[in-house]
Amino acid sequence: MIQVSHLTKRYGDRTAVEDLTFTAESGLVYGFLGPNGAGKTTTMNILTGCLAATAGQVTIDGFDIFDQPAQAKARVGYLPEQPPLYTGMTVREYLSFVARAKGVKVAALDQDLERVMTVTGVTDVAERLIRNLSKGYRQRVGIAQALLGDPSVIILDEPTVGLDPLQIVEIRELIRSLGKDRTVILSSHILSEVQAVCDRVLMIHRGRLVASGTPAELESQFAGKITYRVTVKAGPLEVREALETVPGVGEILTRPDDAGRCALEVSVTDPAGDMDEKLSFALSDKRIPVLRLEREQASLEDVFLALTKDAGEQPESGKKKRRWRGGRRHESDL
Repeated sequence: MIQVSHLTKRYGDRTAVEDLTFTAESGLVYGFLGPNGAGKTTTMNILTGCLAATAGQVTIDGFDIFDQPAQAKARVGYLPEQPPLYTGMTVREYLSFVARAKGVKVAALDQDLERVMTVTGVTDVAERLIRNLSKGYRQRVGIAQALLGDPSVIILDEPTVGLDPLQIVEIRELIRSLGKDRTVILSSHILSEVQAVCDRVLMIHRGRLVASGTPAELESQFAGKITYRVTVKAGPLEVREALETVPGVGEILTRPDDAGRCALEVSVTDPAGDMDEKLSFALSDKRIPVLRLEREQASLEDVFLALTKDAGEQPESGKKKRRWRGGRRHESDL
């Protein structure tokens, strides 16, 4: 477990982390989100004992990282964005070196090496030079070194950067398995990765915690307006007559085409109501064919942009999201 209380870090006149407080419990994977310069790396360096704080307290399993550094650091495994690998060594030589540096006892060293190599799937390349490994295997070796000594806390900084799609899936599955009996903090700019891997999200901006909770909780908390995208085979007037009397329906924007179809944007004022059924029944009662009906509300990407919009930073979702403005469709890369 990690407990952070009123953590502050200043560099001269610049404040990198300001009054940051949160708790990360065991058995969960936490996504650490924020735009560049938000204070993520500074915070992680403090949590791992690599950097002193200006003020505040950090405890790892009850040990203060500043007053009891040896005990606290022994419970933390860290993978920075650039894995600290010695490429002239074999995987086994490198992991043995790191284990000794971490103070793993000689009697337990071989057993610990086999454990981390098995967990991370690098046993088959144990005798190969690290320089000859693929990027995916190097990331696995980096995670393996973080697991040496069996720490209760794992901190991973952008662990899937530069990997191909198959490698990303494999590393994500590995991270999920690590979170079953440890505290895992994962820093990433890829919001789809956070949604796929993390149990909870810690979002920081300008060194402050601006949101925390499960991805679903954040999406619900910042949902705002819920909109339905509907395509029907009917004219605008006919559609409006069918929907305007439905409880919970707000503004209706229509866009007909030459094929007798009409695209709708229907704003909902009662998000608690079962609008899927209400809209479907209202249209079917008028014998209007429904070709498409989709519900839209805030995603984790929308939450991120809303909370960090002044930072000029956009998350990577790997897809284009369609937005409607004034009845026109607008595409923007998110």
